[in-house]
Formats: sequence, C-alpha cells, structure tokens
Amino acid sequence: MEKEIKIYNYGLNELKTYLFVFLFVTGNIILPQLCHLIPDGGKMFLPIYFFTLVASYKYGVKVGLITAVLSPIINSLLFGMPAFAILPAILTKSVVLALAASFVANKTHKISIVNLLIVILTYQFVGTLAEWAMTSSFYVAIQDFRLGIPGMILQLFGTYLLVTIDR
Repeated sequence: MEKEIKIYNYGLNELKTYLFVFLFVTGNIILPQLCHLIPDGGKMFLPIYFFTLVASYKYGVKVGLITAVLSPIINSLLFGMPAFAILPAILTKSVVLALAASFVANKTHKISIVNLLIVILTYQFVGTLAEWAMTSSFYVAIQDFRLGIPGMILQLFGTYLLVTIDR
C-alpha cells in the first residue's frame, strides 16, 4: 500500500504557498470546532494536527510549518482552544509534525501507511517528551496516547486518502 507521490515545495515568494496555507489553516479551524461538539472530541480526535500533516506531506516544509504555527495560535485567539497554558506544547508537536512529515515525504517521494505511522509516532513521542519537560507531569504528557488513538488513526488513514487523491 505504497504509492509514489508528487511533492509540491512552493517557495515563500509564491502566492500558491499562502493560498494552501489559508486552506489548511481554515481546515484546522473548522475541524476542531466540529470535534469539540463531542465531549472530549478535541482530546480524542486531535483535529488541530490533521491538516498540518496533509500540508507538510504533500506541499512541503514551508506550507507545513506556517500551517503548524498559525493553526493553534489562531484557534487559541478565536476560541480559547487550545488554552494558552498548553499552547507551547501544541506548537511543539505541530512543528515537529511538519518537520517530520516533510522530511519523510521528501526522502521517499512515496506515501504509505508505514511512512505516515513513522511521522505520527515521531511527533507524538517527541511532543510527549517536550510536554513532560514543560509540565513536569507524565500523566498530562501522555494524554494523546491515553485518549487520542482515534485521532491518530484518523490522521493515518485520512492523510493517506487525501494525499493519494490525484488532481
């Protein structure tokens, strides 16, 4: 279940970069709002990371990093979620996700469930360690592993589906 893909690495001086960032950030605003209609939906489905993963894997590190930084900040400012206190941990995970996804995509030029699983586990593991260092609470740091498995599964299969759709 591995598929060759074209990766679009747009530059910072290209309008397409900012159009895709706008689309992915918008997705990262709408999807969390929908998930928060379910009790603990944000904690279960980890929606703030979904379009960051798609953006980074298909459109490269620039689109991915801008999406990774803007999405949590805009959501926090507009809706108070993520809460300001956990924003550094969310930003850390988002940035690691963008870097890991764009790195794996650029190295392999292929998408597979295994590649995506590596990316997801990388950002979760590094993010968990960072959150543990920030909060001094292992219990808080492993929240995504305690509650967010459905979200990781959604990231895994949803991203595979979206990235493999040919234009």
